[in-house]
Amino acid sequence: MQIFLSHNRRALLAATVLSLGFAALPTGAAAQTSDPVRIRGTIVRVDAKTLVVQDRGGEVVSLARPADMPVSEVYRIKLSDIKRGSFVGTAAMPQADGTQKAIEVVVFPEAARGTGEGHRPWDLLPESTMTNATVADLAAAPKSVRGGQQMRLTYKGGEKTVIVPPNVPVVTFRPGTEALLVPGAKVMVNAQEKNGTPTALRVTAGRNGFAPPM
Repeated sequence: MQIFLSHNRRALLAATVLSLGFAALPTGAAAQTSDPVRIRGTIVRVDAKTLVVQDRGGEVVSLARPADMPVSEVYRIKLSDIKRGSFVGTAAMPQADGTQKAIEVVVFPEAARGTGEGHRPWDLLPESTMTNATVADLAAAPKSVRGGQQMRLTYKGGEKTVIVPPNVPVVTFRPGTEALLVPGAKVMVNAQEKNGTPTALRVTAGRNGFAPPM
């Protein structure tokens, strides 16, 4: 089935791509800086003007909520939904043999293909990386992994081999609505201090307790 996206939906998908992090940005909910930060946590309270999130370190952060703040939904798909030619982003841990071991894999909609292409450090875990690239080849993962897949990812200037264990979350995303923003929802928020006020730039949320793995 072919899906046609409106201009607004394409713009929202592009914003979501940025929220999923194609640059190594500073972290820390309390950072007093004009640079964007990523806040991963759980919604405590939300209203028309405010978003309150408890981050994964336990700190409660109150953010201004602009009226035009984009919301996107992240949801789980199958490992088999990764195909040759898919454009993916994967947070991973470098291995001694030069491969990367996936922590999560995002399969991007076609409208997001190519955005943020490359390999870089990532802030999900200490020493983790992020690779946004095209799946050039797929094969069974090494027997020591007991299932899963091996992906050869190519991007401008390089390539990486990524091992995806069978229990690693594989997700994609779509434009969401404010109905996702409820107390208890798991979110990743891109935020920035604007005029002295911590402000949510965009929110990626899971439904029914599903946590964005990025």
